[in-house]
Amino acid sequence: MGKRVVVVGTQWGDEGKGKITDYLANKADVVVRSQGGNNAGHTIFFNDNKYALHLIPSGVFNPNIKNIMANGMVINPKALIQELEELKQKGITDFKLYISNRAHVVMPYHIELDELFETLKGEDAVGTTKKGIGPAYSDKVSRIGIRIGDLLKKETLKAKIDTSVRFANILFKSQNKKLFDSEAIYQEFVQIGEVLKPYVCDTSKLLNDEIDSGKNILFEGAQGTMLCIEHGTYPYVTSSSPTAASIPLNTGIAPTLITDVFGVTKAYTTRVGGGVFATEFEDETARRIRTIGHEYGTTTKRPRRIGWLDMVVLKHVKRINGLTGIGVMLLDVLTGIEYLKICTGYLLNGEEIDYVPAEYEDYRNCLPIYEVYPGWTEDITQVKSFEELPENCQNYLKAIEHHLGVKVTLFSVGPDRNQTVTLNTIF
Repeated sequence: MGKRVVVVGTQWGDEGKGKITDYLANKADVVVRSQGGNNAGHTIFFNDNKYALHLIPSGVFNPNIKNIMANGMVINPKALIQELEELKQKGITDFKLYISNRAHVVMPYHIELDELFETLKGEDAVGTTKKGIGPAYSDKVSRIGIRIGDLLKKETLKAKIDTSVRFANILFKSQNKKLFDSEAIYQEFVQIGEVLKPYVCDTSKLLNDEIDSGKNILFEGAQGTMLCIEHGTYPYVTSSSPTAASIPLNTGIAPTLITDVFGVTKAYTTRVGGGVFATEFEDETARRIRTIGHEYGTTTKRPRRIGWLDMVVLKHVKRINGLTGIGVMLLDVLTGIEYLKICTGYLLNGEEIDYVPAEYEDYRNCLPIYEVYPGWTEDITQVKSFEELPENCQNYLKAIEHHLGVKVTLFSVGPDRNQTVTLNTIF
């Protein structure tokens, strides 16, 4: 019987899930993207090439892998078509892609609504990517959304677009914004439906058939657990849940089918956009990490905020997801830093705590409690085993295991596939 492995981000996204999913995909038969849209990106390096994926699952580079865009996603079809074209231009044409007919569509007015909502929030703006993701999920739960399967039904699509546009235009009219023409949108999206038609199917049935036949399945989400709409730093979160618990709902499988939950963390912490970030710091060391680690958003190109590794966050994520292993990414970025800090707890109003407060104001008042570890200067980018790492680097990884209570299953010492060291097999 095959394994069903979930890859989750243990911070605020950008942990290196794309590389790990690509790395693990070599032993998977199916790779599934479960939620989110093109508001997130995975950067993958191999054969001296760099690929930026925003919607398409990371298994697309292997012609033998079935890649599923599941029902929990919100898909901008124009962005998807552009992404397919970019892959084609780089010679990636032999792949298997399946799109859920239940996935929702990011429509043009969703993008404009995203911009409008952020403007209206003023100083309380969340810092979204303004890709229309939140408004698309809003329409989904308001039951006026357009689904991928709707694009293939010309006879009923027009009425659904009319309804959705009518609601959006009420908001645009109230702010003296240009209104959307539902007929023009209908004509455009009928054509888009024709382009996507070969990829569309009931992916829940496909996925369960693959599981029944004993295939290895890899699930990847967008963003990290700390951006979860349920368990993240609300309201500075995304519009869906990138947790292991969300996988069954977002893909149409039973909860009991998940066998492993693999957490991905950076050797430090980053965050893009607004919101609490307890271990954030900005000095020459932070600038060094940002430069060496290329810490700029895959989708937004925004410089990422830099912080020390936060074990309170990791323990929060472990509890929510039930981590069975963890991968530590970008370990090489810390080379040359004299002292490294790990946050082991918070001080909140003079009291030491070891959990993430639910109330935003409480979390904002938390002060990090650090343990300090000596760094290393040796180049680790070519190591092939744990034993080859400098002693101080080994001790840093051991400290992560000690505080988290989860084994480090692999670590990464560079961006390429072959710069990944596996300590315990996952598939």
